[in-house]
Amino acid sequence: MNPISLASGVVPEFGPVDTIEAARAGGFDMVGLWVDPLEWTATHTRDARAALAATGLPLLDVEVVWIKPDSAIDDHRKVIDVGAELGAANVLCVSSDPDHARTAAHLAALCRHAEASGMRVALEFGIFTEVKDLATAMAILDQVAHPLRALLIDPIHVDRSGTTVAQIAKVDPALLPYAQFCDAPAQRPDPADFDAVIHDAINLREQCGEGALPLAALYHALPANIPLAIELRSEALRDAFPHPALRACAVADATRRWLEAYA
Repeated sequence: MNPISLASGVVPEFGPVDTIEAARAGGFDMVGLWVDPLEWTATHTRDARAALAATGLPLLDVEVVWIKPDSAIDDHRKVIDVGAELGAANVLCVSSDPDHARTAAHLAALCRHAEASGMRVALEFGIFTEVKDLATAMAILDQVAHPLRALLIDPIHVDRSGTTVAQIAKVDPALLPYAQFCDAPAQRPDPADFDAVIHDAINLREQCGEGALPLAALYHALPANIPLAIELRSEALRDAFPHPALRACAVADATRRWLEAYA
């Protein structure tokens, strides 16, 4: 069965140590951390390193490098540096820069910066960004042309962008070191309504098998046995399980039940 990772978005109101400990309590195989370069300190790194060592959990990814027209690349390098210190395998990137050539150049620079650690620089597409679909993401990654570049698939963004499972199945497996996973309602937000798009992405996701996404087909289109970061941002889950460990347990249990049925 695929290893599963607790994505930081499941417990967005908690810090790195709580996130790591929740992942262990839930029985996750890995964990992901949110790294805000403006707020992250050496103390955060020390405490997160200690928590990772105590739990034995690998760090699947750090997020987020958010590329904007006026982005300071040093801030983005810091996210990679923190990830490298903690042993992260991947760094998650999105872009709100409408200049795709500039996005590609920024990603290429980050890939070069990540060479010492071997961290993959994973570009996520979604209608909330300027990299709105798979075709756009692939065109940018072709420009990057660096071995550490990667693509990140998220089922809700696949569906909302109109990307098909058949398109996902054609992606070079070497570009997919991991994927995100969740379910979501059938009703799609109006792409022109940014607030509705964000509300859909951060509040309305559902447990695997409880929504309307073609998860089984998407799962089988991905490379076999890749890690799945369970990116289940859900207002209902946050309300039902205010304690991070209990929330992590609920998410892990539902995910594993789904994988046992469909993997």
